[in-house]
Amino acid sequence: MSIETSMSIRSLMMVAAVALSASFTPNAYAIDVTQQIKEIENSPADGPNGEKAVLASDLKLMPEEIEQIKAKNATAAIVMHYTASDWAKAQMAGQKKALDELGIKIIATTDAGYKAEQQVADIESVMALKPDIIISVPAEQSATAAAYKKAAAAGIKIVFLDQAAAGMKPGADYVSLVSSDNRGMGKVAALLMAKALNGKGEIGLIPHASDLFATKERVVGFKEAIAAFPDIKVVDESGVGGPDFAGESERIASAMLTAHPTLNGLWAVWDVPTEGVLAAARAAGASTDLVITTCDLGVNISLDMAKNGYVKGTGSQRPFGAGYAEGILAGYALLGKEAPPYVVLPALAVTRDNLIDAWPQSNGDQAPDILVKAMN
Repeated sequence: MSIETSMSIRSLMMVAAVALSASFTPNAYAIDVTQQIKEIENSPADGPNGEKAVLASDLKLMPEEIEQIKAKNATAAIVMHYTASDWAKAQMAGQKKALDELGIKIIATTDAGYKAEQQVADIESVMALKPDIIISVPAEQSATAAAYKKAAAAGIKIVFLDQAAAGMKPGADYVSLVSSDNRGMGKVAALLMAKALNGKGEIGLIPHASDLFATKERVVGFKEAIAAFPDIKVVDESGVGGPDFAGESERIASAMLTAHPTLNGLWAVWDVPTEGVLAAARAAGASTDLVITTCDLGVNISLDMAKNGYVKGTGSQRPFGAGYAEGILAGYALLGKEAPPYVVLPALAVTRDNLIDAWPQSNGDQAPDILVKAMN
C-alpha cells in the first residue's frame, strides 16, 4: 500500500479519548464512559449475516499492486441513495481520493433521492456506460436487488456500503460490504445520553423506518446500552421514513414534546433527522437541559453542540475513511484479490470537548471556520 493509502486509513482510526473524558464529571452512577467507549471501539459488531468484522485499517495494497491497478485504466460509477447530507459528501470525498490514487476514473455519480425506483433507473443508466466498478448503497434492499444482480451478471464489480442488496453474496455477487460499527454508534449515543442525564430521565427515540441494516443497528445498540440505566425510561418511539427526514422528524419531536411534558431526552438516528429535532425544541422553547444525542457528525448539529445547545454528543461514523476503504476495495476487485466480506470502521464518540479534533477523524478535513468560531 502506498504511503498515502496507509496514512489515509490509519489516521482516521484515532479517538480523542482524553478530551472526551474531560467532558464529564463524576456522578452517582460513576459511569466510566471512556472505558466503555474504548471497549465498543475495540469490539465492532458483526455484519448483517454474521460476517466477522475486519477493520478498514487492515486493508492492504502493495506498491506493485497499485501500479497494476493503474495500468488497467479502469472506470467506476458511484450510485448513491442520496447525496444531500454531510455524511454522503464526506463518503464520496473518501471514495474519490482512493480512486484517484489508484488511477480509477469516476464516470458517473447518481443520487436516487432515497427512492428505490429511481435507483433502479440509475443503475440501468450507469450500466450503459460499462464501468468496471460500481460503489453503491441500496436505497432499499429488495426493490433494487434485481438491478444490482443484473449489473453483477454483466461483469461489473460491486462494492456496497452500509447494506447489500437482498439475496446477494460477498465474494460471488459483490466484492465486499463497508460500514461503520452502527451498533457501537448507537451504544455510544446512549452512553452520552445517560451521562448527560445523570442516569435519570424520560426519553423519546426517533429511529429510521426502514430495513436499512446500518440504521436498524443503531437503534438496537442504543436500546442495549440504555437498558443498563433503570431510571431512564423510553416513553415514546416513532420512526422517520423520509425523504424529508428533517421535516418529518420535526413533526415527530414536536408531538413527543407536547405529549410528554417531562421529556428530557431525545435521540434521532442520524444528523439530518436531528436537525428536525432541534427545530422542534427551539420552536417549543425547550430548556437547554433537554439532552439530544444522535449518530453522525454534520455541520448543523455540530454548531448546536459548539454553542452549548441541546446536542450533548454523538456516536459518529467515519464516512471519509469508509469511502476511502470502498475505493481500496475497488482495487482489490480489479486485481481479483480476495476481500474480506465485511469491513468496518469503529464508532467515534464526540462531545463539545473533542469536537474540533474529532471532525477530521470523521469527515476527512479540518473543521470549518464557522464551527471553530462557534466554539469561542
